Amino acid sequence: MSDNIKLLRTQSILKEIIPEALSQLNDPLLRGLCVVDVECKRGKYDAFIYLDKMGLSELEQAEILNKLKKVNGYLQSYCREAEGWFRAPKFHFKFDDTLERQNQMDALFDKISKELKKDD
Repeated sequence: MSDNIKLLRTQSILKEIIPEALSQLNDPLLRGLCVVDVECKRGKYDAFIYLDKMGLSELEQAEILNKLKKVNGYLQSYCREAEGWFRAPKFHFKFDDTLERQNQMDALFDKISKELKKDD
């Protein structure tokens, strides 16, 4: 139980610190990124950071992920120093598409609802 609490605490801390670290960078693409969620795995050795797409194209998303790989070491150092950790998790960045999927499902349910009303 306490391990779960520690994991949730780490996720919450990372969700606050990573945007701070990104805001310190000189790259305007990275500075404006919004962290949607953080999920730690493997005993806090890996952290999956989910970012908001904000209407970015596939090409822009690929460019941003490439830049994030380059600054990964800086982000880990920032987190270690900010929290006094001996070690920071390895970051894996992904763009969150749950909002898009939810909107698609809502549209499907609306379509089904209209079809059912039309048949009655």
